[in-house]
Order: sequence, then C-alpha cells, then structure tokens
Amino acid sequence: MSDIKDLSFEDALSELESIVARLERGDAPLEESIDVYERGAKLKKHCEDKLKTAQLKVDKIVLGNDGSAHAEPFDGDR
Repeated sequence: MSDIKDLSFEDALSELESIVARLERGDAPLEESIDVYERGAKLKKHCEDKLKTAQLKVDKIVLGNDGSAHAEPFDGDR
C-alpha cells in the first residue's frame, strides 16, 4: 500500500471508495476489516485536508476593481 501522504486526492478517493465497497460486501475477516477501516479513516482525513487546501487557494482568488480576477499569494501554513 502507498503512503497516504503521497497520494493525490483522486487516488486517495478511489482507494477510499474501494474500501467502502469492500466493507459493505463484508468479505474480509474481522481483524482485516478493522485494519481496512482504519486506513479508510486516514484516507478520508487526507481527502478532507486536500479539499481544505484547495478551498483556501480558491478563496485567495480575488476580483480587482476592474473585474479581473487574480490570485493573491497563498500561505499554506495557515
């Protein structure tokens, strides 16, 4: 399995969808299901963090007085 922090949003979401489908099918033993669920929870947080970062970037796009859009510098440490 890939290190979650290295996954793109799309890859993390795809893996999370696979985990949900697998858990819904119930085709894994209990201990394995718990491990899979824990990874799913981490993937969910990773996706939420990626979306939050994207939202902050979008929020930095501002309209000038002339109606033109421009982006202000994004400080990812906020």
